Amino acid sequence: MKMKSLMKKAAALGMAVVMMTGFTGCGGEQKDDVIKIGVIQMIENGAFNDMRQGFIDELEAKGYGEEKVEIIYKSAQGDATNLNTICQEMVRNEVDVVATIATPATQAMVNMESDIPVFYVAVSAPVQAGVISDMEKPDKNATGTSNAIPVSEIFALSDQLTPGCKTYGFLYNTGEVNAVNTINDAKAYCDEKGLAYVEAVVTNSSEVQQAAQTLAEQVDAIFVPNDSMIQSAMPNVAEVARDAKIPVYGSSAVMVTSGAFATIAVDDKEIGAMSADMAIEYLEGKAVEEIPSVVVPATSTVINQQTVDALGITLSDDVKSSATFVEDAE
Repeated sequence: MKMKSLMKKAAALGMAVVMMTGFTGCGGEQKDDVIKIGVIQMIENGAFNDMRQGFIDELEAKGYGEEKVEIIYKSAQGDATNLNTICQEMVRNEVDVVATIATPATQAMVNMESDIPVFYVAVSAPVQAGVISDMEKPDKNATGTSNAIPVSEIFALSDQLTPGCKTYGFLYNTGEVNAVNTINDAKAYCDEKGLAYVEAVVTNSSEVQQAAQTLAEQVDAIFVPNDSMIQSAMPNVAEVARDAKIPVYGSSAVMVTSGAFATIAVDDKEIGAMSADMAIEYLEGKAVEEIPSVVVPATSTVINQQTVDALGITLSDDVKSSATFVEDAE
């Protein structure tokens, strides 16, 4: 069993420490009993990278640094086929734990149905995505953190910052279940409030700019869910929106540093750290199903100052004093 194997590794690590105190002059490292932790991302972007770094930093802060843990990091570079291959490699290499960043990577690893525990970071709807069946008693050998997007709060922010928006554009990729779930929440909100919306669906990154241009001709504002494809192309979306003088409301702080106007966001490094704490609980003896999956609240209002200037928006003193202002990432 995986837990017994980890207990043996922990014991071996303890013995290695005792032995090394008497042989401090000897070179070389004993790697055989180091805990192997795989980290998988679907794609490279600022938010996912910060989540990964938060995960690794927390491991180190809690005593699981390089002397105890080998981090095996893999990115699928946006390719689902690569993602499945990476998950298969993790199983073949018999890593002890896998951390998955966001929904696609988590689904791919959980679907392997291996005995390797999965600790996911920022899966917005874990039950709907099929990676667990119950938040309190997670199954499928997986648990982690959910960054459920605060749709109603983001639309309330829009009402506050850019009042008068009556028609919203929804830009997303139907291949990402997290994006679809968030858009469904946005539709429900708009239906309840009597707001109109226009959808633009993309299937690859080359379609994003044209889709944004089409929306910009029809709507008062654009809303982008937690969608890794759109997030990676956010500078193009932001350029289109700035030219059209319409705001883009994103679903992560990184979208805003990539040019979107504003959002209410989760701290990406913090959510990564919280998933690391769950992995540590497992490494120290707790069963996965005894570690509840948790929703991390979004609390920070983030606004892009360059977009404010480009759109000519005047913000109240209350907003200026409470929000975090960022510039376009270089």
